[in-house]
Amino acid sequence: MLNDNVPILLIEDDRVDIMTVQRAFKKNQVKNPLHVARTGLEALCLLKGDGCEKINPPPGLILLDLNLPKMSGFEFLERLRADRELQGIRIIVLTSSNEPRDREAAFKYDVDDYIVKPHSFQEFNRAIGTILELWDLD
Repeated sequence: MLNDNVPILLIEDDRVDIMTVQRAFKKNQVKNPLHVARTGLEALCLLKGDGCEKINPPPGLILLDLNLPKMSGFEFLERLRADRELQGIRIIVLTSSNEPRDREAAFKYDVDDYIVKPHSFQEFNRAIGTILELWDLD
């Protein structure tokens, strides 16, 4: 069962995609706090508390887009996995890239899943529901 107290961090720069995830969370009755970072640098700040308020408790799940400004999703993964405090956080890549090389590269960073963003809200909603069912956040 999904623990309502465990925060989720969405790392996404596209405003429409952020709103779509928020709508899907509402539709799936997700009560977990959803924090949004628009860049990998902002996400690291929220995770470490370096120059901004740290997410506390730490997120149990990160939903990560790969195509981000300033720091790519891969650069973020490299920094996150190198940090002992943060390396255990579950990560699901939620991206528009269906490139096999991107999928392979993501799994080299031990991501838990790789999901290509669906085009319709119904498909997106179903994908979020499946994510939440598969990845218990106790």
